[in-house]
Amino acid sequence: MTEPLAVEERKQIIKLIQREVVPAIGCTEPVAVALCVARATELLGHRPEHIEVLLSGNILKNAMGVGIPGTGMIGLPIAIALGALIGKSEYELEVLKDCNPEAVEKGKRFIAEKRINIGLKEGTCDKLYVEVCCKTDDHDAVAIIAGGHTHFVYWEKDGEVLLDRREPCQDEAEEEDVSLSFKKVYDFAMTSPLDEIRFILDSAKLNKRAAEFSFKGDYGHGLGRMLQGPIEERLMGNSIFSRILAYTSGACDARMGGAMIPVMSNSGSGNQGISCTNPVLIYAEETGKSEEQLIRALTLSHLTVIYIKQSLGRLSALCGCVVASTGSSCGITYLMGGTYEQITFAVKNMIANLTGMICDGAKPSCALKVTTGVSTAVLSAVMAMENRCVTSLEGIIDEDIDTSIRNLTEIGAQGMNETDKLVLQIMTSKR
Repeated sequence: MTEPLAVEERKQIIKLIQREVVPAIGCTEPVAVALCVARATELLGHRPEHIEVLLSGNILKNAMGVGIPGTGMIGLPIAIALGALIGKSEYELEVLKDCNPEAVEKGKRFIAEKRINIGLKEGTCDKLYVEVCCKTDDHDAVAIIAGGHTHFVYWEKDGEVLLDRREPCQDEAEEEDVSLSFKKVYDFAMTSPLDEIRFILDSAKLNKRAAEFSFKGDYGHGLGRMLQGPIEERLMGNSIFSRILAYTSGACDARMGGAMIPVMSNSGSGNQGISCTNPVLIYAEETGKSEEQLIRALTLSHLTVIYIKQSLGRLSALCGCVVASTGSSCGITYLMGGTYEQITFAVKNMIANLTGMICDGAKPSCALKVTTGVSTAVLSAVMAMENRCVTSLEGIIDEDIDTSIRNLTEIGAQGMNETDKLVLQIMTSKR
């Protein structure tokens, strides 16, 4: 049974969704670095002659191997150069949207002139941390992002502090989070007036468009386009399931492959936004669901992800597709006619299956993990509709749904910390 939320609480949750579900061009980790460079350059007031960048391990890990939109290049140096040359901090996660071939050539020269130094920030316990110092012969400016991909905590020019809201071991952005439970997430999605949550359809438009864009090109490993090929069709058939996989992995291909096209992110990740949007959208379209059902399913999916990320943190050793595909499993179960109890079954099935999938950085092969997550989302929804779920006698699942979610996030945020360090060590020691 659903319970409508109080008006003020509903407004707070809407504000939370609007803060966390935003457009982004390119992988959000190198984009956050480019954003920080852009702001430091603006503070400096001139094109920098030299740029020093210090990053947390998780930012470094996620920015090493991913395509930078509009450049045909991979990794941090070109993102940093473009942040200084054409970046505008007012664009936030679309900071590089003014990129053009002339800017890329200038960026290449900037890199070749060895004007950029990148290092690991020692001693920080913030998993999301970007520190940039832009210098000329006579001036310097510093900008720091921490806790959130667009959350500036420090500005300085020529030794004068212009902003300082740094906090010890800050893991999340300063804004106070709304207190959520899974039941509250469900009640909000089911009872909110449609006109108040209709904006969530923008995620469907952007993320489906990204998939369709990828089908026309050759991005990443081309998994989405491959899944629409003749061999795959003979193997899997032209089914709802195969289309869900194709449209989700396709959008990820485009994003990780450096396509200059925005996607709607969730909790600072474009892949999370894609994975909690496209499976729900495709299922709704293929089964003829109404606009209201789609809106409520997308809202349930996105808000579930936001809720889980509140305790997991924006960056961790746990692959974000585990969280995002859990959201899409909820949305699909709802569209199948599932009850609240059956939707909790889907969540438990997801946690029992995918917990432990590591994040080894943002890169084209993220499309493989996204596809694994989404296929598990469908399986979990099917099981849930048959009133089957992993029980509290098995593994990390608890009878209480919120405790089950906390078990997942404690493993990802705390238990896998050593895994995170080892993954970064492996990635940075390759020859």
